[in-house]
Amino acid sequence: MREIIFDTETTGLDLREDRIIELGGVELVNRFPTGRTFHKFINPQGRAIHAEAQAVHGISAADLVGKPTFAEIVEEWLAFTDGAKLIAHNATFDLAFLNLEYSRLDHPAIDPGRIIDTLALARRKHPMGPNSLDALCRRYGIDNTRRTKHGALLDSELLAEVYIELIGGKQAALVLEAVAVQMNGAGEVADIDISIGPRPIALPPRLSEADRAAHAGLVSTLGEKALWLKVAAG
Repeated sequence: MREIIFDTETTGLDLREDRIIELGGVELVNRFPTGRTFHKFINPQGRAIHAEAQAVHGISAADLVGKPTFAEIVEEWLAFTDGAKLIAHNATFDLAFLNLEYSRLDHPAIDPGRIIDTLALARRKHPMGPNSLDALCRRYGIDNTRRTKHGALLDSELLAEVYIELIGGKQAALVLEAVAVQMNGAGEVADIDISIGPRPIALPPRLSEADRAAHAGLVSTLGEKALWLKVAAG
């Protein structure tokens, strides 16, 4: 199962005018990070960055000079996310901005069935809140001290850890499954079967001869009708 945890930063909150200026994502396969990430700063093509937005993410217009437009990175993004579930915190916001960028390029909108909203998951699991990304990091003991500003890749990396906790925690993710994740020669994720055979050398018995003799002596005192004798006989 392949999932992409993603996040966007924008010039502001107005869907009619504002643009995506940063896009980041982290790949999970079978709920484990593979190490593959996506991260791009994006030129908003003349759209000014609102002061309030810049105070949140710290990205200035000068930072975006010479960066690619969304049209120039979209194919790489589509290849990275192809066939995967898309997971975001307050996903409605990110989905709306992505779909607007897609519409400008005559690309189909994202199927809502591909989306998992971790904010909705958190509200169901922790109805008393708070359920911001920072609050969930504190709740689950995830180190977010690097998050002095919002950032699409950093927030995706933190959200990946939060998501694992929301769906059952690290122990649940460590349950042995029928497949393991590895990278093939083309740099893509491939599934392989796990085959667990017998030990090449059997472990030595932990019972000594003295232990066996003591056990036999105890059994001999139990009498012919002892339940133990029936169990031992099979």
